Amino acid sequence: MSTAVLRFENVSKQFPGVKALDGVSFEAHAGRVHGLLGENGAGKSTLLKMLGGQYRPDGGRLLLNGRPCDFHSAGDAIAAGIAVIHQELQYVAELSVAENVLLGRLPTRFGLVDHAEAQRRVAAQLAAIGIELDPAARLGELSIAQRQMVEICKAVAQDAQVIAFDEPTSSLSHRESEILFRLVHALRAEGRTLIYISHRLEELYALCDSCTIFRDGRKVASHAVMAEVRRERLISDMVGRELSDIYDYRPRPAGQRRLQVRELRSQALPHGLSFEVRGGEVLGFFGLVGAGRSELMRLLYGADRRRGGQVLLDGVPVSAAGPAAAIAAGIVLCPEDRKEQGLLTQASVAENINISCRRHGLLAGLFLRHRREAALADDFIQRLRIKTPHRRQAVSLLSGGNQQKVILARWLAEPGLKVLILDEPTRGIDVGAKNEIYRLIHEVAARGCCVIVVSSELPEVLGIADRLIVMRDGRISGELPRAQASETAALALALPDPACSDFCD
Repeated sequence: MSTAVLRFENVSKQFPGVKALDGVSFEAHAGRVHGLLGENGAGKSTLLKMLGGQYRPDGGRLLLNGRPCDFHSAGDAIAAGIAVIHQELQYVAELSVAENVLLGRLPTRFGLVDHAEAQRRVAAQLAAIGIELDPAARLGELSIAQRQMVEICKAVAQDAQVIAFDEPTSSLSHRESEILFRLVHALRAEGRTLIYISHRLEELYALCDSCTIFRDGRKVASHAVMAEVRRERLISDMVGRELSDIYDYRPRPAGQRRLQVRELRSQALPHGLSFEVRGGEVLGFFGLVGAGRSELMRLLYGADRRRGGQVLLDGVPVSAAGPAAAIAAGIVLCPEDRKEQGLLTQASVAENINISCRRHGLLAGLFLRHRREAALADDFIQRLRIKTPHRRQAVSLLSGGNQQKVILARWLAEPGLKVLILDEPTRGIDVGAKNEIYRLIHEVAARGCCVIVVSSELPEVLGIADRLIVMRDGRISGELPRAQASETAALALALPDPACSDFCD
C-alpha cells in the first residue's frame, strides 16, 4: 500500500439545523483513486469544500503528508497543492478560457496581462490533455460540458498533488468522459492522490481503487479494494435499504393522443421535427450531446423562438408567445441546468415552490396569501420527501436531488398540468433520490399527463420510458417501442454506423 497522503480524522461540520459531517475519518493514498459514495446530502460535497478551503471543520482535523492543515481560504488549499473541481462550476463567464485557467497566475508584460502568452500556455495545456477548445473563447459562450473541461484543465495546470473531482462527468458527452478517464489514469500513474465523487457506479468501478461510503453525514464503510465489493452492497450501504429495481417501471394502458408536435423548427433546429405523446405515456428522448434534445424541449416550452411548425394539446394550438403561454396551456419544463435556469437560488424553498402557482391564489387578484403558500410548501416538502430543515431555507443550500424535487413540486402544484418535460432529471443525483424521482414520474403519468424525459444515460431512458425517440444532428433518427428498445438499437440510431461500432467496442 502506498503512503497515505491525505487523512481526515474525526471531522465534523454543523450548519443551522443540519449536521453535515459527524466524526468522519478516512484516508487517500498516492497513486490511487479513492471514491466517495453516498446519497445527496450525505456529506461528500461538504467534505470536498473543507478540503478546498471553503469550510473549516468544527471538530477533528485534516492532515496532508502527515501534517495538520488549517485552511482559511481556497487560496490556502491551492498553495498546499490541492485542487477541487466542484459540481457547481467555479468560473468567470466574461473572461476567456485562458484567463479562467490561469486566474491568479496570469503572465504579465510591462505591468499588463500578456494575453498572447496566456493563450499560448493554455493552448499547450489543452493539447496535452486532449481537449479541443479555443483558449481565446469567452467562457460564458461555451456549453456546460466545455466549461467542465476548462475546470479540469485548470486543476491540471496548477500541478496539484491532490485533485478531487465532484461529479465531473455529469455534463460531459461519452467522448468527453473518455478524455477525462484517460486523464485520471495518467494522473494516477504520475503518483498523484485523486478523490472521485460520482453517482454513476460504473464510473467508480472503472476508475477507483478504493472507496468510502457516507450516509447522513457519517462514514458507513470503507473498502480498500473497490473491485471486490458487490454493486448491491454499495447501494444498500448508501441508501440503508435494498433497491432491486430503481426504475420501478409500471406498465400503463395507452391513453388518447394528447400532445402533437408538427414540423417544429427554430434557428438551432432548422429541420422540422414531429412527434406525438399519449396521455399517461412516458416518452424518452435519447441522443448524444449536441443532438438537439434540449433545444427541442426549450422550443416546445416556448423558451426559444419558433420559426415554424405547430404544437397542439388536446387538439388545441398552443401559443408560441413564450413560457407563460406554455404554462397556461399546461406545458412545463424542468431544465437541464437547475441552477441557472430552474431555480431562484437565493429565494427560499417555499418561494421556489409557489412562484408559478401563486397566480391562482392571489387575494383579490393582488395580494399574496402567505398561509396558503406556507401550507402548500409544507405539503409538497412532506409528499416529495424534500430534505430541508424548514420551508424558509434558501434553496441554494439544498443538495442537487432535493433542488430537483423543489422544481418538480413547483410544477406538480400547477392545477392544469398536462405535459411535464424533464431534461436530465437525475443528473448529479444519487441512486436513492433517482428512485424517488422515477416514482414521481410514474405517478404523474398515472394521472393521465404526458411525461417527456430527456437523458444522456441510456439505461435510464430504457428503464423508465414506454417509448423512446432518438435524435442525431438536430433530427429525429428513429423511434423504438419499449419492447424493441435496447442499448444496441438506440446507439445505432444515435451514431453513424462507423462511430457506433467504435463506441460499442
